[in-house]
Amino acid sequence: MTQADSLVHRVPSCGLDPSRSRMAKTEQLFRACRRYGDGAAREELLVRFLPLARKLARRYSHASALDEDLVQVASIALLKAIDRFDPDRGSAFQSFAIPTILGELRRHFRDTSWALHVARAAQERALAVQETIDRLSARHGHSPTVQEIAVYLELSEEEVLDGMQAGRAYSTMSLDAPAPSSEEDSDTTLAAELGRDERGYELIETGSAIADALDGLAPRDRQLLQMRFAAGLTQGEIGEQLGVSQMQVSRLLARTLDTLRARLAGTYAS
Repeated sequence: MTQADSLVHRVPSCGLDPSRSRMAKTEQLFRACRRYGDGAAREELLVRFLPLARKLARRYSHASALDEDLVQVASIALLKAIDRFDPDRGSAFQSFAIPTILGELRRHFRDTSWALHVARAAQERALAVQETIDRLSARHGHSPTVQEIAVYLELSEEEVLDGMQAGRAYSTMSLDAPAPSSEEDSDTTLAAELGRDERGYELIETGSAIADALDGLAPRDRQLLQMRFAAGLTQGEIGEQLGVSQMQVSRLLARTLDTLRARLAGTYAS
């Protein structure tokens, strides 16, 4: 029997209840592992505390079955905690191991769960901003302002806004998802909405072409069109302001509109 084995098995059982005996045995295992690098003691500690790691991993599992990747992450974190734990400090192993395991699980989610690649610093800031929003909303009964979040986190407002922007990369929407503007029983997808023709673009192009054509008109012709179509004056009212007859206004409007149409036709032809 090695010195480490002797240390582990030198645990009196007479007069101790099972729970105290188990605690004493666990302490001896940690001492053997730390002092002598006893691999068998390390493996036994892993087996003893593996249910704790699985329980913590289950907190982050959204499926009915426990995600084995999460169990692996939690198990590796448990091994790290076993290797780093010092039984001479007098604290319980669980109080040391739980933060270590949860930290590794959170880091795993930061590195693998984001839909788009985001730098770790930006991920942490986004998570801090969201946690602050939840906390301040619960405290005050309304969503906090950017300034309130900045004061709470001791960040600038620009850094808070960057965190909010980074948080949008956490998840994405499938192009096969129903379009937000579609009816509840409609088969219209987001991809179909993104690919449709937008009439607003055509109006912008037309407006730009008309503006260019108007710039080529004489000032009096532009004034005439403004009075008729923008101000909504009748031909008689325009004639009174310009000091000409209604018939002259009609001829001037017809000539100006013909010129404008010709300029627009030349624009679209080119």
